[in-house]
Amino acid sequence: MTRMVQIAMAASVDEAEELRTLLSAAGIDSEFEPAVEHHPTETEDAPQKVLVPESEVEAAQEAIEALTEPDAIVGD
Repeated sequence: MTRMVQIAMAASVDEAEELRTLLSAAGIDSEFEPAVEHHPTETEDAPQKVLVPESEVEAAQEAIEALTEPDAIVGD
């Protein structure tokens, strides 16, 4: 089994899903899990750890940086 390592911390489940979508677009598998214990009856999102296979850490970091740079979003 491939070891999963944390590459980012998301403030919420929605943010973690956005990062997971970016990674998926770059061909990188990922998953997320709660970063803190969260009471199941609370309605507030808990921070999430974004995890990728250990062999994909560098590529995942580069993909997140490349796909979230403001210059890449705003055209001339």
